[in-house]
Amino acid sequence: MIHDTIGHAGLYYPLGQGFKVAFGFLEHFDPATPDGRVPLDGENVFALVQSYPTTPAAERPFESHRAHADLQFLVAGVEAIYYSPLDRLTETTPYSAATDIALYRGSDDIPLVMRPGSFAILYPHDGHKPCCSWHDPASVKKVVVKIRL
Repeated sequence: MIHDTIGHAGLYYPLGQGFKVAFGFLEHFDPATPDGRVPLDGENVFALVQSYPTTPAAERPFESHRAHADLQFLVAGVEAIYYSPLDRLTETTPYSAATDIALYRGSDDIPLVMRPGSFAILYPHDGHKPCCSWHDPASVKKVVVKIRL
């Protein structure tokens, strides 16, 4: 798990071509981009632009992915993404290759407070609970870039 701000994006280019493509897109992201899927490099790298209200952490499951890393970038609003290593979580929905997701329950270990311009990189071993309210519900706009591993 990595938590940083977009001003440091260049530090993460060495993670690979997929990350370079993803950060290049985010560094020039237009907040007026409508919600939906944006192809960046076929199925290897694509962005999901999302707008939604945050909800209490107790109402959300943890998740993990195997085929892709998540690069979650907050455009507007404030949200918390709770992080926990998978070995501290209990699987509730087995992994589906079709959707590249497994769901879990567990205690909210580490809050990553996301504000405009911040991002989190989440790998397959990183359980994460996105879309959570930080103190109060908020409307957010976020881009999740999926990077094939």
